[in-house]
Amino acid sequence: MGTVVTIDVYTTDSRADADVTRELATARAILHRADAVFSTWKPHSPVSRLRRGEITLAEAPAEVSEVLERCAVARELSGGWFDPWAMPGGIDPTGYVKGWAAQKALGAFRASSICGAIVNAAGDIASFGSLGHGHPFRIGIADPFSPRRLADVVYLTATIATSGTYERGNHLIDPHTRRPTAPVASASVTGPDLGLADALATALAVACAPGLDLIEALEGYEAFTIALEGSRRWTQHFPFAPHEAGPLR
Repeated sequence: MGTVVTIDVYTTDSRADADVTRELATARAILHRADAVFSTWKPHSPVSRLRRGEITLAEAPAEVSEVLERCAVARELSGGWFDPWAMPGGIDPTGYVKGWAAQKALGAFRASSICGAIVNAAGDIASFGSLGHGHPFRIGIADPFSPRRLADVVYLTATIATSGTYERGNHLIDPHTRRPTAPVASASVTGPDLGLADALATALAVACAPGLDLIEALEGYEAFTIALEGSRRWTQHFPFAPHEAGPLR
């Protein structure tokens, strides 16, 4: 994964520190495990060894098969615009696994005193609950042309993933041509599962208009794009929030 993950936990009981500390440790262990297994940068990770043909899928840890099965579903749902099997250097599930790992880490928080939590894996965000007192989380989407500013604000009821080239350069691969592409400046997807939202955001960033149509048809998922010239498009129920509705989280 090779990225920074931040975790915010909100409680209704000031005496919940022990529960939160224990569950944070569990979440950290889940994230470290995902990095150890799926990193394409660490030469001895199971995924790196699988890519080089040193081990078979049957010899890899069980979660590798789980993630690749989910990647196959994401490939089908995205019309082939997300395809880890079409990446340079061999299979690369990075576009799914970061969201998947953050979603699993979120599952570590089960204490009854916790009213809400956010796991933010470099902008791919899984959450549950709220700030308390019925106030939902709101998340800002960075302006790809001026990343210190916000392009817009959304209500976060579960997850959001954003893909683009404004931070990492032109790293997105069109799986049909197997060449770098960047038809949009930013692509965001919301939905109930961050692994799939992450994959769909990657697909949307390379597919653009066809990707919006595909996501419009998926129950529970919504999308928003900012084109290279600045124009914006979104699906019908993308959860925009009023900018003046209070502090961001």
